Amino acid sequence: MGVTETLLAVDAGNSKTDVAVVAVDGTVLGTARGGGFQPPVVGVETAVDRLAEIVGRACAEAGVPTRFAHVAACLANADLPVEEAELQAALLARGWSPSVRVHNDTFAILRAGLDEPRGVAVVCGAGINCVGMTPDGRTARFPAIGKISGDWGGGGGLADEALWFAARAEDGRGLPTALADALPAHFGLGSMYLLIEALHLGGIPMERRHELTPVLFAVAAQGDPVALSLVHRLADEVVAMAYVALRRLGLQHEEAPVMLGGSVLAARHPQLEERILELLAERAPKAAVGFVTAPPVLGAGLLALDAAEAGPEAKARLREHYGA
Repeated sequence: MGVTETLLAVDAGNSKTDVAVVAVDGTVLGTARGGGFQPPVVGVETAVDRLAEIVGRACAEAGVPTRFAHVAACLANADLPVEEAELQAALLARGWSPSVRVHNDTFAILRAGLDEPRGVAVVCGAGINCVGMTPDGRTARFPAIGKISGDWGGGGGLADEALWFAARAEDGRGLPTALADALPAHFGLGSMYLLIEALHLGGIPMERRHELTPVLFAVAAQGDPVALSLVHRLADEVVAMAYVALRRLGLQHEEAPVMLGGSVLAARHPQLEERILELLAERAPKAAVGFVTAPPVLGAGLLALDAAEAGPEAKARLREHYGA
């Protein structure tokens, strides 16, 4: 198969990378999976070196050279235009294709949930982000770097907030909440003091804090006011991001999809979902809410097919491969 007939789709998140070699008719020729894509930690060149190894394995499975008509790379940590430009230059330097488009990895989730590149997606996993796109190429996005860019929420942020309220509840500085018992109990500990000590001294790795997010939702489901207030605040943030993205694209008064993805939103917690639907109905009544469960690499593949001006049959074939 010639270079003009193959496309490269990359979905590279913080924890894992999926690559697919796709024919222009939507057939998946080869795939590979590897570790996360973290240029801020290892540097751009090393991150792209690791990506190249995964691409090589996908090409070996497909039986094609590492040359493509187009590369659609949805990459974690491509949060700012300057970062996208740097990563695009690094991928172009690999010689995979003269046509390379770098997107933030959130765009892969958005495109995976849409029949056409039109709508908004809010993704809440370890962090929180929102993007939107229209068929004419316009996009809406946020820096999504953390508190310095005005963000609040995500699984990591929720866990930190839950710990904060639980610690203050136990020592009397804050309102009482069942979180003070539930959070340490998750790790088999009898008090927040012991949990704080374990986290601080390394008895429990700080990375395991994300395990506390489902605990927060379980406590909220039992009606705990403090836990429920955090769930409602997350709903407020999701709707605020979605509405602003819709407004930037001029879609706030139109029937436009708002896709929700990432581990926190895909879990479909009733208290969170109900408030999101209620608030969004008030601000953008015509918005159609959906949930993305398809693998994000599908979205990267669809973006590659968009760039190749492939027809609906090719896109349907790619969706069928991924069961979407």
